[in-house]
Amino acid sequence: MPQRPDPPYAAHAVLSDPARRAPALWRLVLGTVLTGALVMLLGQSLFAAAEALLSPSGFADFEAAVMRADTPVGLYALLFVVGGLGLGAMLAARGLHHRPARSLFGGRPLRLGLRCALFLIVLNGAVFLLPPWTLYDGISANLSAGLWLALLPLSLLAVLIQTGAEELFFRGYLQSQLAARFRHPLIWIGLPSALFALGHHAPDLFGPNAIWVTLWAFAFGVAMADLTARTGSLGPAMAVHFVNNTGALLLVSMQGDMSGLALYTLPFTGADTAAVRAYLPVDLAMIGLSWLTVRLALRV
Repeated sequence: MPQRPDPPYAAHAVLSDPARRAPALWRLVLGTVLTGALVMLLGQSLFAAAEALLSPSGFADFEAAVMRADTPVGLYALLFVVGGLGLGAMLAARGLHHRPARSLFGGRPLRLGLRCALFLIVLNGAVFLLPPWTLYDGISANLSAGLWLALLPLSLLAVLIQTGAEELFFRGYLQSQLAARFRHPLIWIGLPSALFALGHHAPDLFGPNAIWVTLWAFAFGVAMADLTARTGSLGPAMAVHFVNNTGALLLVSMQGDMSGLALYTLPFTGADTAAVRAYLPVDLAMIGLSWLTVRLALRV
């Protein structure tokens, strides 16, 4: 009699089994609240230190730079503060759920992540080099090449910390703890993805397109959750997130907010409703291609 194939998410037990040691929902809620408080504390501490060290005008400039993230210092500050999500998730895992912090990463995260990253770099390079070549028409230089190269090691580290922290919190922590309590993926994939999307809701930046950007973020979260569940590892999702954000933050970004480390900028800002709405389907298609590339590379 032929053997029945494993369920598509059988590997997720690598992440969810350690979460069963202390799966009470109140622990998850408390861990989430404390993680949010830690991120806020890091942000407030950064501003307090800057206010103590800088002149009043210098502090005002620093505060504006962080709010807009349109300078290297401003974007670095934002990315490193987001790293508090990962720190909070690891502390919550250890202190509230009695599981090792490393259990949030699942199995072979470095090996799988590096393998996926290589395939994703090839994919993105092909999309950039092959027709249609009009995809980046109108881009303009942002940072000088010399400054960009000098900052690149720190910039890559900052993006790695930001993307890794988000994956640790949303997929490593929230997803695995919910999976320890609820069997249906609609819950343990849907809820963290909805929270991830809510964190990207920015009506002040995107105006009428804010809802579409939020839905894009939800789709991205679902894709990353699916890869995590299929592989039992954060490595693939971290690779997709890192490669995606490296392109969007360090190579070609929109003008204005979040452009502080980009080599080039697109000829529009987040407030350009028509341009952003036309760009989102392209970006969503790239996420779909990245998801498919990882699945084919790992045969999952």
